[in-house]
Amino acid sequence: MVHSAARVKEEVTPNFGLIIAYLIPGATALYGISYFVPTVHGWFGASPENAPSLGGFLYLTIAAFAAGMTISTVRWGLLDTLHHVTGIKPPTLDFAELSGSVDAFDYLVEIHYRYYMFYGNGVTALAFTYVLRHVALATKGYPWGWGDIAFVLLEVIFFLGSRDTLSKYYRRTERLLSPKQNRPHKESVDGP
Repeated sequence: MVHSAARVKEEVTPNFGLIIAYLIPGATALYGISYFVPTVHGWFGASPENAPSLGGFLYLTIAAFAAGMTISTVRWGLLDTLHHVTGIKPPTLDFAELSGSVDAFDYLVEIHYRYYMFYGNGVTALAFTYVLRHVALATKGYPWGWGDIAFVLLEVIFFLGSRDTLSKYYRRTERLLSPKQNRPHKESVDGP
């Protein structure tokens, strides 16, 4: 069966959003857990001869989604609060305005909020995994090095990415769904 490009995009886009928002950060967190849980370590299959079975792959995928949802909740409690305290204010939205703007709202979620979730959940999952890795390797005289520098760089990049995408999401949803009397004028809102 031949699919049009628009149809393929409709089928792939929501799944891509879920993968970047939950699966990748969840797998990152599970990697940290794998230092302490041999079963989880086996799901990752470090070499071809130790590659996970189909069942192991399925368990890893389901567990990664569950871990990603948990990481997302921790992100919501910590990182969202930090962003709000440090100047990114959530807009007041009037969802009565949504009826004529559902597609536009969905689009804003896909191009901004899902990426915010990836960056924010990534910050949270990387920190979690970093701590677990250091705890697991502390007894082995783990040397500090390039991995630690890479961690700090990724944390900074993901943190800045999370601020940018959350800010854009808030600004653009405010333009779309704020109560009419509070709606900002286009010329008063900075940038795209």
